[in-house]
Amino acid sequence: MPNYKAPRRDIQFVMHEVLAMADHYKTLPGGEDMDVQMIDAILEEASKFSENVLAPINASGDEEGCSWEDSEVTTPTGFKEAYAQYVEGGWPSISHDPDLGGQGLPESLGTMINELSGTANWSWSMYPGLSHGAMNTIEAHGTAEQKQQYLLPLVEGRWTGTMCLTESHCGTDLGLLRTKAELQADGSYAISGTKIFISAGEHDMVDNIIHIVLARLPDAPQGTKGISLFIVPKFNVNDDGSLGERNLVKCGSLEHKMGIHGNATCVMNFDGAKGYLIGPANKGLNCMFTFMNTARIGTAVQGLCSAEGAFQGALEYTKERLQMRSLTGPVAPEKSADPIIVHPDVRRMLLTAKSFAEGGRMLAYYLSQLNDTVKRNASSDEAKEAEVLLSLLTPIAKAFMTETGLESANLGMQCFGGHGYIREHGMEQIVRDARISTIYEGTTGIQALDLLGRKVLMTQGESLKTFTKKIHQFCKAEADNEAMAEFIQPLMAANKEWGDLTLKVGMAAMKDRNEVGAASVDYLMYSGYVTQAYFFARAAKVAQDALAGNTSEADFYHAKIFTARFFFTRLLPRTNTHSATMLAGADTLQGLDEEHFCF
Repeated sequence: MPNYKAPRRDIQFVMHEVLAMADHYKTLPGGEDMDVQMIDAILEEASKFSENVLAPINASGDEEGCSWEDSEVTTPTGFKEAYAQYVEGGWPSISHDPDLGGQGLPESLGTMINELSGTANWSWSMYPGLSHGAMNTIEAHGTAEQKQQYLLPLVEGRWTGTMCLTESHCGTDLGLLRTKAELQADGSYAISGTKIFISAGEHDMVDNIIHIVLARLPDAPQGTKGISLFIVPKFNVNDDGSLGERNLVKCGSLEHKMGIHGNATCVMNFDGAKGYLIGPANKGLNCMFTFMNTARIGTAVQGLCSAEGAFQGALEYTKERLQMRSLTGPVAPEKSADPIIVHPDVRRMLLTAKSFAEGGRMLAYYLSQLNDTVKRNASSDEAKEAEVLLSLLTPIAKAFMTETGLESANLGMQCFGGHGYIREHGMEQIVRDARISTIYEGTTGIQALDLLGRKVLMTQGESLKTFTKKIHQFCKAEADNEAMAEFIQPLMAANKEWGDLTLKVGMAAMKDRNEVGAASVDYLMYSGYVTQAYFFARAAKVAQDALAGNTSEADFYHAKIFTARFFFTRLLPRTNTHSATMLAGADTLQGLDEEHFCF
């Protein structure tokens, strides 16, 4: 099993040198006292917890899985104890309102912690991870009484939360959902229906689970305009905060799935369960987007975790595994063969995973920085721009980072050769765990439609211009810097082409709306490569400036420049294929009649 070590130095590079998080925190209410030392202290403690508590139960949790009996779920050995340590350490409360038991620190610190725990043990990290979305939803849309009753135990980690959307006949198309909500005499609602694929829907780690449930009122309009949102606790909560009787919601079964075996993926049956309306009636989908956007950024981080875990496992193995001699002559003549890390193709695989991990880290942490600004400076012009950028970049991050995370997982396994296919090395687990990330919280295709259709074309390209303008300004500032030319010139060209392609696809879509669906995934992947190229160029600039000074970490900064160069020369050219494919036209997909799809 890969021996996980938190990438502390690279996280510090992103937090302190690329994004200047300490300066950012000083602009936020509640972040005034944050400095580099405090960030590093939190990083150090979160790293120890992830390395020493979570990583050792990752493989065993996968092997053992969760068990179901009479509606109750037992998590793998060590999961419950690890969660107790997590709560004791105060980790669930770190980014929440002090008036509700939180520590009031910026949410971006939670992204850092999510990366560390997720790479160490993704299945375990999903239990507290879903709770943050539930907390954000109640905090944003709940009444004062709901916040008082449910948020404090959630913030303290005594309870956890879930998101209950999917039904067997409707996944993405939530307008088809059938779960009913009927008003009761006491003002509550009776919730009836079945939800599937509910992560952490039932488990033994806490005393109560708070389900955030989409359901339809009897007189609701058809489709998505008739969906309302409800709080449905596993145990009803008394006025004094104590737990009452068991609610009529139970886990009907556990899904038998490809990966993330340590997390309980449940079928949840609501049989007249007592629920409480959150937000306005028939506006549930609007309210649920608070939860869904939190979850999409969290899933993007899973892509980062997959790439980082695969890279670490493969790097350790390729340094030790002896196979053949270097094409240029023996590198380790005292040994029977050279370590496989000397071979160009192995380097290709390692550097690809390394690039996607480091590029994904910069993008994910940048999104968390934007989220801080939106939540804590909501009325400022800066926050309005941050909201536009967050809206644009979230589908890119979710889809691109999970697709490249899965690619990295496969490459990491490939580095092991046949041994990668064997369970004891742990690489095939990363592949199995990573595979779901491109599906849940909206598939790659759905994220692509959201990006191109809603975020770009429906704003007539204005949201895209907000970001491409930032890239342009960076390129303009470095235009005369000869040392940056290898990054600036291709970035400028790609940034311009991004706008040109958007116009071409948009014009084609005016004649045939299928053009949006036909181009969307290639458009998203193109967008992901250009976005990460921007961050790699920024990283290269930081590294060059550091090398120009009296740094004691020359090797680290040289590696940064080398990785940026690899991304620009080996990965960014993939945009050429995506460009050609997105312009190939909808007819190349829609031109074959259904009856001619035959075998």
